[in-house]
Amino acid sequence: MNRRTGGIALLALAGLMLFGFLRSSASMAAPATLLALLIVVVLPAVGGFMLLRQGPNRARLDMLRQQTIEAEVLRMAAQEKGRLTALEVATALALPQESAKATLDSLVERDLADIGVSDEGVVVYLFHDAKHLGGKGSVKGILDA
Repeated sequence: MNRRTGGIALLALAGLMLFGFLRSSASMAAPATLLALLIVVVLPAVGGFMLLRQGPNRARLDMLRQQTIEAEVLRMAAQEKGRLTALEVATALALPQESAKATLDSLVERDLADIGVSDEGVVVYLFHDAKHLGGKGSVKGILDA
């Protein structure tokens, strides 16, 4: 069950319990009734609101984190003349090497990088645009080329 479904279920439970309390003949001023109302209505309602509030924000934070990591990888690629290894990314960004490799692989899938292998067998990610950033000065228009 995801957070949204759980939040909606808790709010529905709180609503049903409140409806039951309002229809009952229990004295609302009695301490036992107030305590029961707090436990079965207020707590589930608060929990439901918190689950609904956290759901999309968490996904947004994860997406923002991934975008930040990718931006840092591209910045590093520009500094390293368009060549990076997963170990360099993991070390520089304090990521597990598997996470760094997954990020680099996603950039390959989006055609922002290619994969190469050195003579020693090291997998190197090649960023064509980052490698040729120095060539911006010699740019010509598409129709002028």
